[in-house]
Amino acid sequence: MTNAAWQAMVCSGILVMVRLSSLLVFSPIFSSPAIAPRIKAGFVFAMTLLLAPLVGSAKGAVSELTMRGVLGELAVGLVFGLSLMLLSEMVLFAGALLSMEFSFSLANLMDPNSKVETPVLGQLLGQVNVLVLLGAGLHRTLLTAVMRSFNVVPVGTFVLSARTGGQMAHMASGIFLAGVQLASPVIAAALTVEITIGLIGRLSPQLHSTVLSVPFKTIVSYVVLIGSLAVWPRFLESHFNSLLDAAGRMLVAA
Repeated sequence: MTNAAWQAMVCSGILVMVRLSSLLVFSPIFSSPAIAPRIKAGFVFAMTLLLAPLVGSAKGAVSELTMRGVLGELAVGLVFGLSLMLLSEMVLFAGALLSMEFSFSLANLMDPNSKVETPVLGQLLGQVNVLVLLGAGLHRTLLTAVMRSFNVVPVGTFVLSARTGGQMAHMASGIFLAGVQLASPVIAAALTVEITIGLIGRLSPQLHSTVLSVPFKTIVSYVVLIGSLAVWPRFLESHFNSLLDAAGRMLVAA
């Protein structure tokens, strides 16, 4: 192999490593601080060794180490990672809504991932989200999509446009609606309990029904939450695939 071929392979490997590294910074599961940095580095290095000889020789690939190429590969990984990070933010937002229904809005804990205080239910539902992603094998789906992205967007050719940023902002706005949809069964049940207790208090003021409002609402909310967990895997898988497809469309349209 000539020196020019070795140089092209090394440049391709560096660009592939940049794309994979930026993905692991924000993507669900892989960005978890529970995974040691040396393990992440070893994983990226092993993936680079496997992919560099293939993607460097792909049609349209630019095997040159330029600032434009490095920033482009960084942008590809960030588009994937930030898009899928919206799933975790959606679950945290749903947990914040549920905490208010459970009267746990003041019970916050330090989230080891984001390093900020989040509601107790938000952290619990975040763990449920991770278990669903692992159980459904969606982490493998993510890696497959990233490897296929080298065919759609050859290494060293991507340029981030302003339209891509606008599409990311539009996707981020959707997490509020999705979070409300995720928490809607519990919100509806809690609202029904409050209305029922309010009517009872109107009909019989001497019963002091407001004393039972918080515990009864909490019990009913727990029951509804446990029942609604049956549909969570399908809901989360659907949104994960939707976000992954949206990230792929943004890369193609850029």
